[in-house]
Amino acid sequence: MDHKQEWTRPEPMWREDTDLPTFDSLEENTSADVAIVGGGITGITTAYLLAKAGKQVILLEADRILNGTTGHTTAKVTAQHGLIYHELIKHFGEEKASLYYQAQMNAFGFMEETVNKYNIQCDWTKEDACIFSTTEKGAQKVTNEYEAYQKLNIPGDLTDSLPFDMETTSSLVMKDQARFHPLKYLAALVDRFTELGGQIFEGTKATDLKEGEQLEIETGNGSKVTCQYAISCSHFPFYDGKGFYFSRMYAERSYLMAIEPEREIPKGMYVSIDEPKRTIRTAEYNGKPILLVGGENHKTGDGIDTSFHYRAIEEFAAQTFGIKEKLFQWSAQDLTTLDKVPYIGPITRKNNRVLIATGFRKWGMTNGTLAAQLLSDYVRGEESLFHELFKPSRFKADPSMKQFLSQNFDVAVHLVEGKLELVADRPERLKKGEGKIVQWRGERAGAFKDEDGELHLLDTTCTHMGCEVDWNSAERTWDCPCHGSRFSYDGKVVEGPADQPLMKISLEEPTPRSYMDIKKSNEEQQDQP
Repeated sequence: MDHKQEWTRPEPMWREDTDLPTFDSLEENTSADVAIVGGGITGITTAYLLAKAGKQVILLEADRILNGTTGHTTAKVTAQHGLIYHELIKHFGEEKASLYYQAQMNAFGFMEETVNKYNIQCDWTKEDACIFSTTEKGAQKVTNEYEAYQKLNIPGDLTDSLPFDMETTSSLVMKDQARFHPLKYLAALVDRFTELGGQIFEGTKATDLKEGEQLEIETGNGSKVTCQYAISCSHFPFYDGKGFYFSRMYAERSYLMAIEPEREIPKGMYVSIDEPKRTIRTAEYNGKPILLVGGENHKTGDGIDTSFHYRAIEEFAAQTFGIKEKLFQWSAQDLTTLDKVPYIGPITRKNNRVLIATGFRKWGMTNGTLAAQLLSDYVRGEESLFHELFKPSRFKADPSMKQFLSQNFDVAVHLVEGKLELVADRPERLKKGEGKIVQWRGERAGAFKDEDGELHLLDTTCTHMGCEVDWNSAERTWDCPCHGSRFSYDGKVVEGPADQPLMKISLEEPTPRSYMDIKKSNEEQQDQP
């Protein structure tokens, strides 16, 4: 990789030094005991556990395995999920807050045991995790969290310093957590899964599910998978099943940069709780110690020019650690549930054959592994202490109702504001590699000019629920601020809940057309042989 390149196509470092197998797409109908949708840490770990239990398992991945959220992680393996335990005690009580911690540490223990069992060379390294504040208000929050640790018997040390040059008002350390290389670890599980007879199909997008005596997963290429259990381990559930998950979660983006620092690298993993958020952890690349530095969280589609976030992180890294070489930069999208606890289990109260796992709130390594353990329990008919806490059908009046109303009010605001936005830019003014909201024949449109000078013009109405998407310059995607759907520069779905592409606008069209006209035209084109 040429690290002197222009940073127009962010890529995570994890795939750079990992040889992953490739798999064919599914071209004919097939069947299995269990069909899993999504080839990240949750899907692969679930598949491995169920195959190990003697189940016939098929895993479907729309793109390449480990190329989604798992491939863009910071890869911290920890039960310290920011400021969470004080809040869990407040809203769920001490017993359930303690169960949350136990569940995370069980997942941690499973991962460590698996690394040792198969001698997986994945840079597994025990390090302390630390949350820290930079304001007096933040310091009080850290103190509250420390008091929660004491109530729940979580080992933790409260201090007022950091091992690097940054002012802090308070810090809370959770001992003996870990960092690792996620793709090297999961590549080993893929090998174990296929050795056990499991099947993986890449380039196979699950588009819908039909419920009956047997479940039937439909795919974008026309093939179907019949199964007894269907498990959605995709980032956003590929099938909603009247669970209304799009209204019960919100999406956030965050940014990460890998650097070789000029100053000594501090041991440990760090997350700030005050704005602007910062995350720091050590790693290895090409045999050298490096740092991963990130943060700049914002709701998907709501950020300022997304290139700004990378510049802000680079400035912070240069100021705090010095930058000898900038190696990689990438971003991630994460989903947060109404009460900040993941949804893991039956999709609705009455449907225990369709299972989901989503809403990991940036802590996907332990939550994804935990989800795999619980999903495996459900399929095998085993009870777990943790099922009730993570059950998707739960609904707490506080804070869930407040968050539910806030989230859906925000959607309504975006629906109105996006339609009324006045746009002055014109597509002919775009430079190569530039995308913008423009005015085209009197209406709002999305325009991108590629490196060959070809103009791609799209209707900016999100095909999920009609909000208006905005341009993400750092990732070259169109992002929806309502429910986190993302589309490529030419309109293809990158991330759900949307499952249909943005409507293309023809540059040769003699008169302006409505959204429904374009939709009808595109559908007619798709129906043609």
